[in-house]
Amino acid sequence: MGNTVAREDFEWVYTDQPHADRRKEILAKHPEIKALMKPDYNLIWVVVLMVLAQLTAFYLVKDLDWKWVVFWAYVFGSCISHSMTLAIHEISHNSAFGNSKAMWNRWFGIFANLPLGLPYSISFKRYHMDHHRYLGGDGIDVDIPTNFEGWFFCTPFRKFIWIVLQPFFYAIRPLCINPKPITRLEIINLLAQLIFDVAIYYLWGGKSIFYMLAGSVLGLGLHPISGHFIAEHYMFLKGHETYSYYGPLNLLTFNVGYHNEHHDFPNIPGKSLPLVKKIAAEYYDNLPQYNSWIKVLYDFVMDDTISPYSRMKRQLKGEVKQD
Repeated sequence: MGNTVAREDFEWVYTDQPHADRRKEILAKHPEIKALMKPDYNLIWVVVLMVLAQLTAFYLVKDLDWKWVVFWAYVFGSCISHSMTLAIHEISHNSAFGNSKAMWNRWFGIFANLPLGLPYSISFKRYHMDHHRYLGGDGIDVDIPTNFEGWFFCTPFRKFIWIVLQPFFYAIRPLCINPKPITRLEIINLLAQLIFDVAIYYLWGGKSIFYMLAGSVLGLGLHPISGHFIAEHYMFLKGHETYSYYGPLNLLTFNVGYHNEHHDFPNIPGKSLPLVKKIAAEYYDNLPQYNSWIKVLYDFVMDDTISPYSRMKRQLKGEVKQD
């Protein structure tokens, strides 16, 4: 487990994030990677099928006993919901229709958002672009926990509760760290979601609504797929800021586990990130990596040296441009 000295602050660094320089090096050596910078049109059909699958599930659970509604919300609904948030992640990078049709991606993100029950897509895109441009940026990157999270969630039990409550922290944290004025698209996202939720309740009742919302909360909390939240950037090894995961759950998460590759090339769809790793293997094979998100969750809870403070943080210099 390592020593028992817990962190009392973030790891402040005074260097730029490594991804921009590595991207330049890789492209200079492997210019063929530029051919992968194109939309993944298959993403459109996968998302449509996922929405249809959830609509079918909403109908099927409407007359079940509550114990089975809860069961299926965790076993099936949570997987689809978490997978859909990562489809929305792909869409936020314009992977569905390409950069030339940015608004098509925004509307499609609102559509993909519907079976989650809560408006998410448009706001996520705004904050996620900051995460890429200003990784670890103090007061900008809302993927970094607050000081309260680092201070309070410092014991195994409290860290376990923090994992369970992750969806709530991801929802509230932007309002504490970097609140932004509401945009017209965010209002449209909210109204579309309200209309959809009311329609589901009117058609199939409260059990379908519970299944939808419970699946989203459970899928983003204590769930094997949620290991990626911690695996991506929490500093299990000093000096390493981003980590990749090459296990089987990438099949459900649009290859978000290829996270060094994703930050190096955010305009390459997840489908093609294994090719990036294969082409530029000399850059990725020797970086720290994971093979189990479940083990990441276990180690985070049980290792006294790891906590929400285990993140690199930067004091940004110069002009900061946000969406």
